[in-house]
Amino acid sequence: MPHDAATLRGGFGGLIARFPRQWQLPLVRLALAWIGLIAWFWHDWAEMADQWWNSSTYNHILLVPAIVGWLVWLRARELARLVPSSWWPGLIVVAGAAILWLLGAISGLNLARQLGAVAALQGAALTLLGPRVAAGLLFPLAYLLFLVPFGDELVPTLQMITAELTIGLTHLSGIPARIEGVFIDTPAGLFEVAEACSGVKFLIAMIALGTLVAHVCFERWGRRIAFVAVAVILPVLANGVRAWGTIYIAQFQGVEFAQGFDHIFYGWVFFAIVMGVLLALGWRFFDRAADDPLIDAGAISAAPFLARLARFSINGWGALLAIVALVLLTGAWAARAERLAAPVPPQIALPVVPGWKMVDYRPQVWWEPRASGADHRLLGRYVDGHGHEVDVFYAFYSAQDEGREAGAFGQGALVPDSDWRWLKPGPAIPDAQADLLLAQGRVSRLAATFYRTGDLLTGSNSRLKLANMRDRLLVRAEPTMTLVLSAEERPGHPAAQSIAAFRRATGPVGEWMDGIAQLP
Repeated sequence: MPHDAATLRGGFGGLIARFPRQWQLPLVRLALAWIGLIAWFWHDWAEMADQWWNSSTYNHILLVPAIVGWLVWLRARELARLVPSSWWPGLIVVAGAAILWLLGAISGLNLARQLGAVAALQGAALTLLGPRVAAGLLFPLAYLLFLVPFGDELVPTLQMITAELTIGLTHLSGIPARIEGVFIDTPAGLFEVAEACSGVKFLIAMIALGTLVAHVCFERWGRRIAFVAVAVILPVLANGVRAWGTIYIAQFQGVEFAQGFDHIFYGWVFFAIVMGVLLALGWRFFDRAADDPLIDAGAISAAPFLARLARFSINGWGALLAIVALVLLTGAWAARAERLAAPVPPQIALPVVPGWKMVDYRPQVWWEPRASGADHRLLGRYVDGHGHEVDVFYAFYSAQDEGREAGAFGQGALVPDSDWRWLKPGPAIPDAQADLLLAQGRVSRLAATFYRTGDLLTGSNSRLKLANMRDRLLVRAEPTMTLVLSAEERPGHPAAQSIAAFRRATGPVGEWMDGIAQLP
C-alpha cells in the first residue's frame, strides 16, 4: 500500500482511505475547511438551526442536509472518475461570501450574514475540488442555499394576495362579505388574513420541493422551468382556498369550530394534499429514467471550457491557507467596524412646532412603536387649531448592531403581540413607508415611518441598510434615527391630512430629525 494511504488508517482516516487515491487529500482539505468555516461562523449557523427547529415556516430545512447528501451519493460513481484539483479563482467566490457576511455583520442584516456563511462552504468546495468536480456537484452545492431561512419579506405581499383570493371565492360561494386590507367582514364575524395565514411556509417548502423534483425527474429545461413555476403558483392559490374554506365553514359551524378545523386539517393534511397534487400534475411529464446518471463524468472531463478553467490551479494546502486568511481578514474588519458609534446627546426632547402644541398622549387604543436598543426614545402628541392630531415617535441610535436595528422585524410602528394589526399599505407619503393599522376591529391609524442616517432620508429599510453598510465599510460613525408620524382616523379629520399639515409646519423632515438629535 502506498505510504500516503497507509497513514490514513483508523477513524476519519479509515473513512477517507475508502475513497479513490486522487480524492483523499482534497477531501481532507475540504473537511478541514468546512469544519473551520462552520466553527468561525458558528453564531450564524446556530441562529439558522434555531429557526429550522423552532419555526414551523422553516422546519422543512431540517431535511436539506440529508437531501444534499443523497444528491451527492447519486453522483458518487461518476464523481469517482473525476480528478479533483485546487483552483485559485474559487477564492474569488470565498472572498465574495466573506464580504457578503461582512456586510450583514456590520449592518445587522442576518440574511446577508447567513447567506455569506453558506456561500463560504460553496466557495471552499469550488476552490479545493476544482471546476470539473464543481460542475459535477453543481446542483447539490446550489441546493445548499435552501439552508438559509428566507421568505419573511414576502409575508405582507402574500397576505394581500391571499385576502384578494379569499374575498373572490367568498363572493362566488354566495356569502356576503366586505374586505378592507387583510380583514374580511362576514355574517359569521370578522376574519383577518394574519401573517401566519399568509402561506409563506407552504410557498418556501414547495419551492424547495419543486426545485428538487425538477432536477431529479426532468431532463428538458422547459419542463423544469414549468414545474417550478407551478410549484410557486399552486401553494399561493391553494392558500387562498384554505382561507376561504375556513370562512365558509364558519358560516355554518361557527368561528371556533372553523379555527380548530383549520389548525388540524389545513395545517397538516392540506399541505400534504397540495404536495400530492403538484407531483401528480408533473408525473406524466417526467422524462428522466430512474437509473439515468445525473452527471456524465466523461463529458465533464472532455469539456474544453472546463479544461481551460482547470489550468488556473493552485497548491491545495496553499488554497486552504488562503481561505483561512480571507475569513480572518473580514472578521477583523467586522470587529473594527462594529466598535464604531456616533456621539450620543445626553438629552433630547420633541421641539416646538409653529402652530401646534403638545398635549397629553391619550390614544383610543394604546400605541407605542418599538425601538429596541435605541439610545433615546420620544413619544408625544401634537394638536393644532384646526383639530388635527398627530402622534410623534422618535428614536435615536448611535449605531446599528444586532438587537438594536431600526428596521428589524418587530420594530417600528407595528408591534407584534399587541392590539394593532397591519391592515394594508397607506397612501403615498414622500420619503416614508406608510401603513394603515387597525386595532380591535374599530380604530384605524395611519403611520408614516422615516429613517435618517447622514444625508439619507427614506422609508425603505433596504436603503437604510445599504447606507449603514457603506458607513461601516468606510469606518465612518453616523447615527441612525427613526421617526414615525401617526394619526388616528377621525370623522372630519383624515389621518393623511393631519400628517400632511404637521409636515408643512415642521419643514424638511430630515433637518427636523437632525435638529432633535442636536446634529450640526
